[in-house]
Amino acid sequence: MKTAVFEGIEKIKIEEYDIQKIPDDKILIKIEACAICTWEQRVYTGVKQVEFPFIGGHEIAAEIVGLGKKINEKIWHIGDKVVYGTNLACGDCYYCKTGQEQNCLYFDHSKQLEGLPHKGMGGLSEYMLANPKHLFHYDTVTPEEAALSEPLSCVIHSCETADIQYGDVVVVIGCGIMGLLHVSLAAKSGAIVVACDLKDDRLALSRTVGASYTINTKEQNLYDEVMKLTDQIGANVVFDTTPISELVDDAVAIVANLGKVVLYSSFYPDTPVSLSPDRLHKNSYQLLGTANSNSRDFMRSTRLISKGVIDVKPFISEVYDFEEVEQAFKSAVKGDKYRVVVKF
Repeated sequence: MKTAVFEGIEKIKIEEYDIQKIPDDKILIKIEACAICTWEQRVYTGVKQVEFPFIGGHEIAAEIVGLGKKINEKIWHIGDKVVYGTNLACGDCYYCKTGQEQNCLYFDHSKQLEGLPHKGMGGLSEYMLANPKHLFHYDTVTPEEAALSEPLSCVIHSCETADIQYGDVVVVIGCGIMGLLHVSLAAKSGAIVVACDLKDDRLALSRTVGASYTINTKEQNLYDEVMKLTDQIGANVVFDTTPISELVDDAVAIVANLGKVVLYSSFYPDTPVSLSPDRLHKNSYQLLGTANSNSRDFMRSTRLISKGVIDVKPFISEVYDFEEVEQAFKSAVKGDKYRVVVKF
């Protein structure tokens, strides 16, 4: 078997490793596609620090090729198409035991996964051993599309955190793939969606996936435009999907009384922001964070993609063969793509 290993900053090497005998309680999956998340891009460029060597990849679509003796064959079969997720949570802490794996106290991107030669999430490998509780069936779409189940699951969790109501004005700041998935889900939840970005091509795509209005914040004032669109009320929900701390002030400025500001992205650098506690008190808005996803989110994500409710094809910018994995990363980190996918 082969795996792509981060050996250092901007250094990836393909290594060989042996296929391990399948334990009785595990399933052997053959990876068919792995999308390159911003998280792995930050590892590649050195923004996110990990201990090398490291195996990246957590947006995974695969096929079942082997079953352990104790696996329930009424549910799992050779040839089943699956996505793999939720395996980075510990499974034992308070949050995991209450169904909130996304906030696991011991969430670990650098686990030593069984069957792999190095630590890491493992998806940039030809084969992986999986506990069945971390596998979710999909059908009717390509592996490249199914690999985007993981980012969609995170956005499902984000949108449910915001508790979007019919007729809400929802502002999405940033129209990368995560912002556009927020646009799509919010629109399907009955919201009036306002998409904001600096690039006209991304704003144009936002309209095709559900945005009712767009604001080019390079040319237009975000606060003025939102207030004009909402008759000076502000947005019921604001999603900030960017990693830029300064934009938190903009998000808070446009939220309505009793509204919600959701900080979706990790922030690099993690620069503190200042807020008016008196305005928070008087206007009763909420400032919320969201990260990762849980099993419930994954189940609904694979269903939404499989049944065509959410079309992720517009977000697949490029597809590279596994042997070209380093070229795939060099392309992904340019910042002009939605998702670059590695296929096996």
